[in-house]
Amino acid sequence: MTYQTLETLRFDNRFIHELPADPETENYCRQVMRACYSFVKPTKVSQPQLIAYAKEVAEILNLTDEECESPDFEQVFSGNRMLKGMTPYATCYGGHQFGHWAGQLGDGRAINLGEVINQQGERWVLQLKGAGQTPYSRRADGLAVLRSSVREFLCSEAMYHLGIPTTRALSLTLTGEEIVRDMFYDGNPKLELGAVVCRVAPSFTRFGNFQIFSARRETDVLQQLVDYTIRTDFPHLGEPSPEVYLNWFHEVCQRTAELIVHWMRVGFVHGVMNTDNMSILGLTIDYGPYGWLDNYSSDWTPNTTDAEGRRYCFGNQSHIAHWNLAQLAQTIYPLIEKAEPLQSILDSYVKEFERGWRKMMSQKLGLNTFEPATDETLVTELLAILQLVETDMTIFYRQLALIDTEVESSSNINGVTLMEPIMDAYYQPTQLTNDNVKRINNWICSYIERVRHAGISNETRRMRMNSINPNYVLRNYMAQLAIDKAEQGDNSMINELLELLRYPYDEQSKKQEYAAKRPEWARHRAGCSMLSCSS
Repeated sequence: MTYQTLETLRFDNRFIHELPADPETENYCRQVMRACYSFVKPTKVSQPQLIAYAKEVAEILNLTDEECESPDFEQVFSGNRMLKGMTPYATCYGGHQFGHWAGQLGDGRAINLGEVINQQGERWVLQLKGAGQTPYSRRADGLAVLRSSVREFLCSEAMYHLGIPTTRALSLTLTGEEIVRDMFYDGNPKLELGAVVCRVAPSFTRFGNFQIFSARRETDVLQQLVDYTIRTDFPHLGEPSPEVYLNWFHEVCQRTAELIVHWMRVGFVHGVMNTDNMSILGLTIDYGPYGWLDNYSSDWTPNTTDAEGRRYCFGNQSHIAHWNLAQLAQTIYPLIEKAEPLQSILDSYVKEFERGWRKMMSQKLGLNTFEPATDETLVTELLAILQLVETDMTIFYRQLALIDTEVESSSNINGVTLMEPIMDAYYQPTQLTNDNVKRINNWICSYIERVRHAGISNETRRMRMNSINPNYVLRNYMAQLAIDKAEQGDNSMINELLELLRYPYDEQSKKQEYAAKRPEWARHRAGCSMLSCSS
């Protein structure tokens, strides 16, 4: 591989060359018609300071550590300096928010710097989040605070190393500015440190990018964007045509199903699955009030705005993805003018998700395959016992691997003894009643019987389970501790967590405190449980 300097990065910028631009070049908030984007420059900042960067993302761009640690890097990825070939812009999109059409939204605090073609010929879009006002900022300032930026930076990379499709994060930079934010929208604003994250992805195109043109009946622009997306991001489908549009929609459905299965596998809750937060590539995008299940609960949401309706709760994510795909189907209907094939593809999403879910659950249990005759009941009962008392999902699955399935007669073993390997997963073990213990013990016996029947050794099963059930996830309290330190000028924990989360499936002997349950002090503390959309 040939390494690049910032000055030798090769920008292609195909998006702005092939799609219609907003003719107005002044940066003020407005409705942007018949355009896919608006040219806009990042707001310059007073004192950029690089806090952290992801080496793996730098390598994608063929940049060395030395280049990333240079003063120029701080200037470029805070938005202060444009490299040759950069032509910054913000995209126009709409979306359904909490089930209601919200009209024009757009990149309100994200500015694309350009599209880099790396040494491998891959296209990567560089995007600054928190770089200032755009025509789509509405009543906001387009800036971001350190709190939300740390969470986005760390989670982007944590998800990647978990094997989950995601946008990436190259860098996290302080701006030297202070920004007023009302974290819980409760009339108590305060000054917070400003920051910018450089996000990286093959494309940041969302369902909402297409929706806005369909809603406005700008069908010609809609077709331009769909054709561009197929030619650029789905070239294997061939030249755009009504048939190819259907094949494209089918692939979007498949990718989305795969993504949600991954979220469910690790206990991730996105928190704001609006259509403008759904990636056309099936990537996790826009890390706002996300969260990881500590105690397993299918109706848990990390989003304070969603606390009453729980539209975007953990157990509802597959249904919401299906609903969002239905909105995309309606959006592209004018290009196809046949409802039946679109509906058929939508129906295939349900089957695709169910197939992926079953395979994933069998893998989490270390089984060879999902056998409906036995495993439907096994998994249904498993999800029920996880909710009998507060049970840490991550620890439960990890410790379940330690159960001895080669024991001669599990039915003769005392229930508590049989449960011993998983006891660390319970937040309030004293709440385990005799009936709870009996029920959990019965499930473990059924599980052992299933594994023994399949002829799977302890060694094989444990290896399988530990490769898919993480030992470490980015629990909200961990991110909040890093934020607390960074707000006091100590960035060490951000980099410590970044290193920890590079190896989420490993036993890291010196980092086992991060594999433990959420501490009791974090149960209701701000930032450690639920968060607002400004988080």
